[in-house]
Amino acid sequence: MTTSPLKLGYPVEETFPELKNALSQNNCAILEAPPGAGKTTLVPLALLNEPWLGNQKIIMLEPRRLAARMAATRMASLLGEEVGQSVGYRIRQDKKISAKTRIEVVTEGILTRQIQDDPELDGIGLVIFDEFHERNLQGDLGLAFCLETMAALRDDLRLLVMSATLDGASLSSFLDDAPCITSQGKSFEVETKNLPRPDKFSLAQDVAKAVNKAVREESGNILVFLPGEGEIRKTEQLLKDQYGSDPSILIAPLYGALSQAQQDLAISPTVQGKSKIVLATTIAETSLTIEGIRVVIDCGLKRVSRFDAAKAMSKLETVRVSKASATQRKGRAGRMEAGVCYQLWPKAETQALQERDIPEILECDLTPFALDLASWGVKRPDELKLLDLPNQSQLEKAQELLITLGALDKNLILSEHGKEMQKLSLHPRIAHMVLKAREEGQGEAALACEIAATLHDGPLFKGRRECDIRNALSLFQSKKQDRNLAKGAFYRAKETVKILKKRLKLKDAKPASILEAGRILALAYPDRLAKLRAKGKGDYHLSAGIGANLSEDDPLFGEDYLVVAHMGGTQAQGRIFTAAPITLQDIETDFAHQIIEEEEIGWDKRTQAATAQRVRRIGALKLKTTPIKNIAPERLSEALCAGIRQLGIHVLSWDKDSQNLCQRVEFLRYNDTSWPDMSETGLLDSLEDWLSPFLNGCCRIDHLKKVDLQAALLSKMSWEDQQKLNQQAPTHYRVPSGSNIRLDYSNSKKPVLSVKLQEMFGEPQSPTINNGQCNLQIHLLSPAGRPLQVTEDLESFWQNGYDSVKKEMKGRYPKHPWPDNPIAAIATGKTKRKMH
Repeated sequence: MTTSPLKLGYPVEETFPELKNALSQNNCAILEAPPGAGKTTLVPLALLNEPWLGNQKIIMLEPRRLAARMAATRMASLLGEEVGQSVGYRIRQDKKISAKTRIEVVTEGILTRQIQDDPELDGIGLVIFDEFHERNLQGDLGLAFCLETMAALRDDLRLLVMSATLDGASLSSFLDDAPCITSQGKSFEVETKNLPRPDKFSLAQDVAKAVNKAVREESGNILVFLPGEGEIRKTEQLLKDQYGSDPSILIAPLYGALSQAQQDLAISPTVQGKSKIVLATTIAETSLTIEGIRVVIDCGLKRVSRFDAAKAMSKLETVRVSKASATQRKGRAGRMEAGVCYQLWPKAETQALQERDIPEILECDLTPFALDLASWGVKRPDELKLLDLPNQSQLEKAQELLITLGALDKNLILSEHGKEMQKLSLHPRIAHMVLKAREEGQGEAALACEIAATLHDGPLFKGRRECDIRNALSLFQSKKQDRNLAKGAFYRAKETVKILKKRLKLKDAKPASILEAGRILALAYPDRLAKLRAKGKGDYHLSAGIGANLSEDDPLFGEDYLVVAHMGGTQAQGRIFTAAPITLQDIETDFAHQIIEEEEIGWDKRTQAATAQRVRRIGALKLKTTPIKNIAPERLSEALCAGIRQLGIHVLSWDKDSQNLCQRVEFLRYNDTSWPDMSETGLLDSLEDWLSPFLNGCCRIDHLKKVDLQAALLSKMSWEDQQKLNQQAPTHYRVPSGSNIRLDYSNSKKPVLSVKLQEMFGEPQSPTINNGQCNLQIHLLSPAGRPLQVTEDLESFWQNGYDSVKKEMKGRYPKHPWPDNPIAAIATGKTKRKMH
């Protein structure tokens, strides 16, 4: 096919000579062009007749199905053809291509599968990555695979990365200094108007007010960006209440779950005399051109899927947009003429926005990625040329799951089962479920296909949120149409069932009863089997070791066992969104190979006692427990030590002698680590060594009163070390008066001798311990026992401090001796009268 050069006056056309030259001399190039420059539809056509391409195809990746379909339609129309001739597309569940097709627009997952099936990309000369700034995981992986193909198998393959908001310099460096071509663009001026930030509880109402303001103040079609389907439906209803009777205003939602006809209505041109208000998700941020948009209203929020490592599942979060996204959204208003963008946040907050979106590889479920790696023959992501490497810990967990599902062996090599899973283009969990159900029979496999479609394309209901997946499954077999049916999602789900049945060769197999749904669903989620904690409450414990909650008004409330497919929420205990009931008998039968039986000696916080039971469990989920009566004393001791660790070392029966013993050892250990660790941490860490032999069958905290704690502590030392301790760190010190005074070792660096001043008369030097290596810190007291002076140098005190103390205290304590020469005086603890 030959085409004459198109000249439509789009800004990107000015870059074509430089772009063609770059790709004729390099394998990789980068094109930066602002929104509306025409890159998506004009660049593939401009490169179609390049000599280096020959008769090979151009593959262009688009992140979204709608954008892929519309880009192909637009290019075909520019050639005066129908889609599927020179230009076609391939997206999930739909394709329009022919033997004549030279340009294929595909979604990212399609390319990944294509390269895995044909690593040489035979017949393909150029792969274009459009809107690469979105940094979807499949886009990153597709680029990495293409780079490896180019390096090892196809040195003639060309790659072109395109985006409107891209860090071209860093990407150029990543692509070995690939040339970066920039289109300056010719977008019209867009005025920014900032409005107050909406309240999260009244987002739809506040956005509707902004729309009303725009309708009053501006002309032209309005594009409103909202986080998700729920907010769109609420806002749509509010606007219909106001403008529903006005035939000149069309209100059109635009999001992924809508049918193709509904999406086409939102993006098609309006007839003269009519205006349109399009309520869209991020689907309208890039690639799509919605005719006549002059006003953009940006709520500044979007919904993203993030993987919660603690719960081992993805959850949707509403987050602030990045600066790059805000720029993309604003640019939608200036494609054909000057426009206006209402940003629903204070102007000052724009600078605080994150520069770019977080790459999906850093925050998504890595299980599909891990399967893709194994399918490519790679064990570690750093073997590929990836812009960002995933979290290693999360990747290892994903690989462990694939091993559990039988997709990988212990050496991370793809199994035959894993290869079959890969062919289904489903999440590995769901693919495993479908394949395992097929082994049970065609009816079970057909039901598994319907479950897979419900999870993949759902939710199938608008608005209402019921957890029981069986309600959605009943739609496939019902002749009546539920008034809350999400028609677009249900249509795609039926197509998914059709495709899966064809791949699995199920023909017209009738699905098994939906009462089997829980058992089939558990094949995908063996780590999400859930058991009710207590009757009358909605709290569940999952086999993955986490908690989950079910709303009291949900029909599944009170079920003893569930299989949880979807869970979310920000609390420590997640909220169940999609589940199915399952019986204990089914768990025991279907997961017999995963169920283990063991003795469990543990600690009961409530009773503060050791417990012993025989437990049947799957993962962290206890299916059945039976008390054990006769327990070996050493096992009881282990449990009691665990309880002491939870409660703290203070629960032992401490007295002054026990505390003093530990402090004395810690004093010596400060300068000599050969002494045992008698700190709180050290004692807790070694409970089994020194305390267990003295527990003698104790199983409760209150039994610890019987334990000889000092004897247990002394067991940490040999008899020789005990004698050494008494010599180097004595419990008492005999002062000149003859009194034997207990030393205070609470300060491990400097033990304290608290003594009445008169009892130290006649002592010229400071007393020492630890073979003379440590001066005691002397707290000299009055006859009444009150502090007078603290010193470590007694000689200096007698010479320099005593006279002032004597002068002040002699009148206050006249009955006690205050000699002029304390070093020559007789030490005493008595009054002058008792001395005589």
